[in-house]
Amino acid sequence: MAQATDRLQRYLEDELGECRSEDLECRLEELDALEETIGTARVETELDVLSALANETRYTLVRVLVAAGEELCVCELNAVVDVSESGLSHALSNLVDAGLVDARKDGRWKKYRATNRAVALVTVLEGSVGDVTGERVDDGVTDE
Repeated sequence: MAQATDRLQRYLEDELGECRSEDLECRLEELDALEETIGTARVETELDVLSALANETRYTLVRVLVAAGEELCVCELNAVVDVSESGLSHALSNLVDAGLVDARKDGRWKKYRATNRAVALVTVLEGSVGDVTGERVDDGVTDE
């Protein structure tokens, strides 16, 4: 922590022209307040969600459910991903635990639906990744 404080002090000296101990204390309090607004529990929950998506099978399942826009039976999902039934069950369980998928029993069938959280995350990812095919997207700006 002392090394981080020393570095912060050097940064504030560069930014402010000088750095008094009050400046350093004030900035440390501001940074502590920022850290508290995020909260450890929230970070852990968000990491659980991201971890659930960090697997090809689970991510594919979420994308398919978001694209479907409706419930799909586990048998339909099994036709989409090339995993064993136990692998599919485990993947779906992880997605339910992360709040990305809802499940319900319908007679002898289990049906799954993407949650609003999953829809929002997929939408953000689609908008932030853009065209990854390597083709140039016409943005209306010329190179001249």
